[in-house]
Amino acid sequence: MTESNDWVPAGIDVTVPSAARVYDYFLGGAHNFAVDRALAGQIASMTPNIGETMRSNRVFLRRAVRYLAAQGVRQFLDIGSGIPTAGNVHEIALEAAPGARVVYVDIDPVAVEHSRAILAGVDGTGVVLADMRDVDRVLAEAEKLGLDLTEPVAVLLAGVLHFVPDGDGPQALVAALGAAVAPGSYLLISHATADGQPPEVVEAQRLSGRTGTEIVLRPAAEITAYFAGFDLVEPGLVFIPRWRPDPSDPVDEHPERVGAYAGVGRKP
Repeated sequence: MTESNDWVPAGIDVTVPSAARVYDYFLGGAHNFAVDRALAGQIASMTPNIGETMRSNRVFLRRAVRYLAAQGVRQFLDIGSGIPTAGNVHEIALEAAPGARVVYVDIDPVAVEHSRAILAGVDGTGVVLADMRDVDRVLAEAEKLGLDLTEPVAVLLAGVLHFVPDGDGPQALVAALGAAVAPGSYLLISHATADGQPPEVVEAQRLSGRTGTEIVLRPAAEITAYFAGFDLVEPGLVFIPRWRPDPSDPVDEHPERVGAYAGVGRKP
């Protein structure tokens, strides 16, 4: 059975696995190909909970966006957004706070082009094709799409900083984003870690390099340092399932199994 690739922009090689499409597959999306599913299968064979981790990250993002909307945030800058799936940031934000503005940013042309197709005609949304390491461009393009950086903005870095190698200075990039937003803004981070993880996680990390975006696992102290200039809101930096879980979603007694931390900070 031949797969349709009508939604893929010209020049994209669908014979090479894409990190965005592998992520889409783990989230149960339909915008992936056999090569992506094959790599996902290899990773899952060594870390069977990887799909749970990615789904847990998305659920955390939804919980956090609802929390941020309840705090009065009406602007969301989602960097490293990937391919939108059901229940993405704009849907949650616009439901919780009609009139909110959401700008998605991603480096992957496939993710960006598909985002633009999904968001065509959706008021209050925009998409930017940019590398988060070019902070000035990210912010300039976001402003062109209607974000007002003189008012509070929620900067969302959900599952993206672990794709930035140490040599590219991830802490400096986060600091530049933090410096650019107004007091009352928020910073959201979720990040993969080796803390509490079995040895096979390291092998899965090596496999991630086949997508061209190898994952860098970092410890809690290093991730916490990204929040410099922001006050962490309760419960601080915790394994994803422990960040303000819904009462209807009991927390597993081993939340470290997801292999990722999450936190939200407010700029005073």
